[in-house]
Amino acid sequence: MTGKEFINSLANGKLDIIQVLLDILDETHSRYCLIGGLAVNAYVEPVVSLDLDIVAAVEDVDVICSKALEEGLTTERFEHSLNVNSKDSDLRIQLRTDSRYQEFIARAETREVLGYKMKVANVRDVVQGKVWAYMDTERRRSKRQKDLADILRIVEAFPEVSAALPEKLKEKLDKE
Repeated sequence: MTGKEFINSLANGKLDIIQVLLDILDETHSRYCLIGGLAVNAYVEPVVSLDLDIVAAVEDVDVICSKALEEGLTTERFEHSLNVNSKDSDLRIQLRTDSRYQEFIARAETREVLGYKMKVANVRDVVQGKVWAYMDTERRRSKRQKDLADILRIVEAFPEVSAALPEKLKEKLDKE
């Protein structure tokens, strides 16, 4: 089973929504990069996630949204994101427009994630995004624990990124 087949089977995918999204991003010449758990998977052993978090250039979001609707996907706008979904897949796609993430796009690298070639935030930016997510006390505790585990997974593989971690977080990781 390929990575694409695996993620689509987990997502009950009658539709390869990741490929549809990548095609939309390509056709609209949109600037983006993958962040979040699947981005972590680009650098260390994969862990399953049904969330696909992407930073989209703010100026490209409207055209991405229009094209997604043309392709039969549904969209829902929030203050700092646009969710893109399909009734034919359980995968949850979130295009983040939060200004903190915008600079990640310029430093992104093309990498393979579960059989898909896509732009992925560089490892330091992936960690920074995970630190922001972990420090967000509004997030569910279980999500924050996954963020912490993702940070630890990356730090184990790329010890040099730990230098950029907040001191309290370094102490927490050293205790665990």
